[in-house]
Amino acid sequence: FREGVKLWAKIGLLSFGGPAGQIALMHRELVEERRWIGEQRFLHALNYCMMLPGPEAQQLAIYIGWLLHRTIGGLVAGILFVAPGALVMLTLSILYALYGDAPLVEALFFGVK
Repeated sequence: FREGVKLWAKIGLLSFGGPAGQIALMHRELVEERRWIGEQRFLHALNYCMMLPGPEAQQLAIYIGWLLHRTIGGLVAGILFVAPGALVMLTLSILYALYGDAPLVEALFFGVK
């Protein structure tokens, strides 16, 4: 379970840029490198999550977390999949609200844009 927590935190920190990249990262980590889930099971889970309304990458993370560690695994996977991005956005929002007129901050946000 501890390794799973580390993995979901890693995926949450590194998976930025949309569901295609997030799903590819999950596939590489879970199927190819760690072999915690088989290729067929991963594809079955992905197909299942694509049928549901909502963000399939997050649903896939929660479902695989649930498969590996039941309810607590699904909760941890779901939270750690979203929390790093949410914290980055909160930090950037606060930075912009406090120092948005500073030339360095303006340049930083122009670069991000």
